[in-house]
Amino acid sequence: MEERKLEDYKKSIIENMKAVGTYKDEFMDIVNSLAKIYYDYDDACDKFQKSGSNFMIKHTNKSGATNIVKNPYYLVIEGLRQNILAYSRELGLTPAGLKKINDKELLKNHKVSKLDKALDKFG
Repeated sequence: MEERKLEDYKKSIIENMKAVGTYKDEFMDIVNSLAKIYYDYDDACDKFQKSGSNFMIKHTNKSGATNIVKNPYYLVIEGLRQNILAYSRELGLTPAGLKKINDKELLKNHKVSKLDKALDKFG
C-alpha cells in the first residue's frame, strides 16, 4: 500500500472534520478506516477503468453457459461508495451526519428552565 497516498487521505479527512467542527482525536480509528476505504476505492476504480469500464460483462460459468453479469470491479466500487458514505456520515462529513451531531450537541447543552419544566407538567 502506498503510505503517502493513505496519509493524504487521512489529512484530507481530518481537515474536513476540522472545517465542520467534528474532529476529535478519539475518532482516529474511524478516520484510519475511512482513509483505507478511499484507498481501496481508488484502486478499484483504476482496475475497473483498465478492464474497459464496462458495467456489464460476459461471464462463463462452470457448466459453460455464458451470461451477462455486473462487472465485479463495479460491484466492489458500489460497496465501497456505500461504506464511504456511512463512515463520512458518522464523522459528520455529510449534511445529514452533521445535522445529527449538531442536534445531539444542542440537546446535550440545552438547559431546561424552571418555567419550561412547570409548563411541561400541564402539557
